[in-house]
Parts: sequence; C-alpha cells; structure tokens
Amino acid sequence: MGLFRRKTSDSTPSDPAMTELGREYANARRHGDRKTMNKIKRQVDASDGNLSSFAEGAQAYDAIPPAYSKPRRNRR
Repeated sequence: MGLFRRKTSDSTPSDPAMTELGREYANARRHGDRKTMNKIKRQVDASDGNLSSFAEGAQAYDAIPPAYSKPRRNRR
C-alpha cells in the first residue's frame, strides 16, 4: 500500500518499443508539445507495431500524477 499505487501486472508488453513510444506521446501531450506528438504519430502509423502496447504505455504515464500544477497567470 503506497502513496501512488498502480495496478501491477505480471505480463510484460508484447512490444517494448511501442510501449516507450506511448510513454513519450503521453509526455508530449501533457506538456503541450504538438511537434513531438505529430512526429510520434507518424512513427506509429509507419510501423506495424502493436497499438495495444502503445496505449498501455500512454496509460502508464497518465497514471502518474503531475509533480506540480501549471501556474495560473492573469486570473482574477
């Protein structure tokens, strides 16, 4: 029982490269980096990888809460 408990599964992803691309995509989405998001989308479309591994990697990154909130500027 930890502070950030995640479901653990014994199965490893079938395609670790696609899982890593999913994590990178989720990271770019969180930070609003559209250039990197589009680059990763093109890589995924060009490859014949496992899309479920890609989604699994993105969900694993999304399960981690942000370290800090975005600053609110000019709000009244």
